[in-house]
Amino acid sequence: MKLFDNRVQETKYKVLREVAYQTWKGNDVFAEFNEIANNVIPKDEPPQTCCIYKDRAVVAERVRLAVGGSRNNTNIVQVIDIACNECPEAGYVVTDLCRGCLAHSCVQSCKRDAIIIDSHQHAHIDKNKCVECGRCAGACQYSAIHNFQRPCERACKVNAISMGPGGEASIDYEKCIDCGACVYHCPFGATVDVSSIVSVIKEIQAAEDDCKKDRMIAIVAPSIASQFLYASLGQVITGIKELGFSQVLEVAVGAEMVAYKEALELKEKGFLTSSCCPAFVEYIKSKFPNMAEHISSNLSPMAELAKHVKEKHPDSVVVFIGPCIAKKAEVKKENVRKYVDYAITFEELQALFDSRDIILRKQKWTDWNEASYYGRMFARSGGVAGAVEQMLKELKMEDFEFNPIVCDGIDKCRTALLKASKGVLPNNFIEGMACVGGCIGGHGNPARHEDTPEEMKDHVKEASTEMLPNIHKHINIY
Repeated sequence: MKLFDNRVQETKYKVLREVAYQTWKGNDVFAEFNEIANNVIPKDEPPQTCCIYKDRAVVAERVRLAVGGSRNNTNIVQVIDIACNECPEAGYVVTDLCRGCLAHSCVQSCKRDAIIIDSHQHAHIDKNKCVECGRCAGACQYSAIHNFQRPCERACKVNAISMGPGGEASIDYEKCIDCGACVYHCPFGATVDVSSIVSVIKEIQAAEDDCKKDRMIAIVAPSIASQFLYASLGQVITGIKELGFSQVLEVAVGAEMVAYKEALELKEKGFLTSSCCPAFVEYIKSKFPNMAEHISSNLSPMAELAKHVKEKHPDSVVVFIGPCIAKKAEVKKENVRKYVDYAITFEELQALFDSRDIILRKQKWTDWNEASYYGRMFARSGGVAGAVEQMLKELKMEDFEFNPIVCDGIDKCRTALLKASKGVLPNNFIEGMACVGGCIGGHGNPARHEDTPEEMKDHVKEASTEMLPNIHKHINIY
């Protein structure tokens, strides 16, 4: 079974695994760089770039980000400049499909005289004159003119990425919502999310040294059921405990708490946008500030569950494990950081397993049956709306007309928010997810899904179909 979607993810994982391995051993990661580089970029293999020296320079940057990055740059998504030099300049280009036709419709359509015809009657674009209007592309009957976009620019739906002075990608952090789309879609792995795995490992080691292993608590996103499909979910949970966590809790229980609060808030206000996806929340604040007052005032499921954990166990170290790069930014926010200490992705979890030689298929089964059907459904698009609807029923509020719109991906979110801002959206609840498919399509997953895997469906089916009894059951435990 395929573990990663592409080789970029695999390279990123190898660096994280080696960094974690050296940290478990108590070594200075940078002092052991040569060993890390040898394991990631073996000398007897062909170089990935122009030479092995550049390959290892890129690895050095990956190591730096794996240990937490620079103190001078606190952003979650960063660019490795040395890895970002392979993409041609973006914009309209004439391809080999140009037939050198007699009509030259492209020339006639251009208002800037930017189209040049050579001696072979083939068209070329003068970039000094071109304003990227696209008229030439529309006029060409052979579709020979193509609007090329760099993969990271095309993936970024908030236009936060542009070309820097040296041709490298440059991120406008005022626009960036930390969704991680550019991280996943860069073919060279030049955009990378900063990791906290070294800090998490040191917290585990400190807890073991102090004989306080019970203070390490992992809270895991419901989309875990769509990952690590080479083993059973019960074995994955055991594997997390083997890393050094005393408890592994379902964030889906926090989702139930959020559904309860959002149902009440929606009934009171009459219109609401969900607050579960931090990238969606940041998108509203950035692009639709007039809609910010309609964002649910509730914490995300992650923070809601962690809040209850910290209230019962104030000395605990709470580590969120999930599919979301944006969660790394969320845990830095003032209203969240007092509850959640660290956030790591499922990609990073795989690296942690392998750094300790934890073979999931050989682990014993751990029962993990805390959350309801609706809480676990938060993992996929439509899950939040479904849970709020169910909660309205359980609260005997069927008289309230619930009319949600489900949006997965920023493009769909933009359309709904634009209509809402103009007062023409017929719906009274916007479920917004930055990732297509919801959290199962998160950019911190080893494997992304737009459709729900069978394993996820099985995990959901085995759960209770009522939320309120489940909330009352667990609220005092955590």
